[in-house]
Amino acid sequence: MSNRTFTMIKPEAVRAGATAEILKMITDNGFRIVALRMHHLSRNDAMRFYAVHKGKPFYEKLVEYMSSGPIVAAILEGENAVASYRCLVGATNPANAEEGTIRHRFGTDNTMNAVHASDSDENARIEWQQHFVETDIMLSKGAELSKKG
Repeated sequence: MSNRTFTMIKPEAVRAGATAEILKMITDNGFRIVALRMHHLSRNDAMRFYAVHKGKPFYEKLVEYMSSGPIVAAILEGENAVASYRCLVGATNPANAEEGTIRHRFGTDNTMNAVHASDSDENARIEWQQHFVETDIMLSKGAELSKKG
């Protein structure tokens, strides 16, 4: 079943100039990009986005890092999007990620691991709503046809 997920290319990958290569890996693996935005998260934006981790030992470091430079946010569409994308992304720790995954190729550690990947359909929707408004999101071909008719 085709559905959607959310990703962010993290600041170190953007700084390293890896954005185009990561987006190519995503599209080469069958995902359609239906929304794309480069912007700089404020500290408050990062705190809100990672609120689920508040109180954990890595929270402050993560917030500081995610607000340290531009990110690229994207909504991806594909078959079983959340699970399929998490496979493409690889393990959180790039040292444990399989060869050929985004984190293996571009990540450096548990925090600076190149990309964020939503862990559920519900969280994907919540996360992308922090970066996009409805009019930013391209319709799928089926929705485009039904809107025209």
